[in-house]
Amino acid sequence: MAANGYQLCCDLDHWIRRRIRMAYWRQWRKPRTKIRQLMRLGVEIRTAVGCGRSSKGPWRSAKTPGINQVLSLAYLKSQGLYSMRDGWIKLHHS
Repeated sequence: MAANGYQLCCDLDHWIRRRIRMAYWRQWRKPRTKIRQLMRLGVEIRTAVGCGRSSKGPWRSAKTPGINQVLSLAYLKSQGLYSMRDGWIKLHHS
């Protein structure tokens, strides 16, 4: 049962991160803003333009390598995101 709970926790944590990436993507709205924000956060020009001009929807775009590189777990943690996986490990293995 504990392993099942851990896996559910990891899956939910993954889903939440993707949902937050999608929210950033929607917040940036226009392709020019998306490209500018991706470049400001460290993506190379070619990748930023490819992501920013994509016709994919926000949910699908949130899974692309360029967006995952910029809005990584480390970046999201620096912005205050709590990792459920880390909480699970701390609770069960402390």
